[in-house]
Amino acid sequence: MFHSISIVEIFSTFLVMFAIIDITGSIPIFVSMRDKGSKIKPLQATAAALILFIGFYFLGDALLHLFGIDMPSFAVAGSVVLFILAAEMILGRDIIKNEPTSSGASIVPIAFPLIAGPGAITAFISLHAEYQTINIMIGLALNIIIDYFVLRYLDKITHWLGADIIYVLRKFFGVILLAMAVKLFAGNIMAIFHA
Repeated sequence: MFHSISIVEIFSTFLVMFAIIDITGSIPIFVSMRDKGSKIKPLQATAAALILFIGFYFLGDALLHLFGIDMPSFAVAGSVVLFILAAEMILGRDIIKNEPTSSGASIVPIAFPLIAGPGAITAFISLHAEYQTINIMIGLALNIIIDYFVLRYLDKITHWLGADIIYVLRKFFGVILLAMAVKLFAGNIMAIFHA
């Protein structure tokens, strides 16, 4: 097992997943949710995201087929959640009512779809064709650790950035998130109709 470990594969996996998850780009989203009173539990959110990644890596197709769902339909569902989040950020209005739960916002929308979104899950599964599983898992683990620290020290990061910069970033990344949602929706809705 250990002879299969490759620094190049680990680093490549890490870079791909870091770029797709874009945890730093999601900071304004986390701040927006926190300001609206949503509870964010870093350990719970990252653990749930890790379970989703690993679960879909090994059981993704079988799990979706069990419920009669294909990956494009799953991606479209995730894009709708992202679209609503983006609209909230841009308009400064609450669309989804924050319901008091023990997990707060940690599972939805942080673990899914912000960290372990359809795009990230699909990309993660596709790495299996190129790299050894052990290297993929290590690369993922490194990303999850970074995600944890960003969520854990969100207050310090936002204090360092300042309220004005956070406001501008929130609007900017709201538009970026909206564009990502539209792209994810458009690409996968076509796949559904063509199927």
